[in-house]
Amino acid sequence: MTIYDVKRVHLEKFPDSHFFDTRTMKFFHQTLKSFHVFKYGDGTYYISAPMKDDSGKQVGYTKRIFNAETGELRSFPS
Repeated sequence: MTIYDVKRVHLEKFPDSHFFDTRTMKFFHQTLKSFHVFKYGDGTYYISAPMKDDSGKQVGYTKRIFNAETGELRSFPS
């Protein structure tokens, strides 16, 4: 599964979600290409991408668990 698959499934199930909006990702200086997808469990995937500030310095990570069946993105414990 790729981040493009995650986005497609998530938006099919949650069309009003702003998680993958261009403006949202631009705020965190992210693109779809900055996300990595790893198989996490049965039908679930861990997705992550670095977050950067306006100077380009990394200030954290976006981390979520994606359920491929429900399309849900939930927070990943720190």
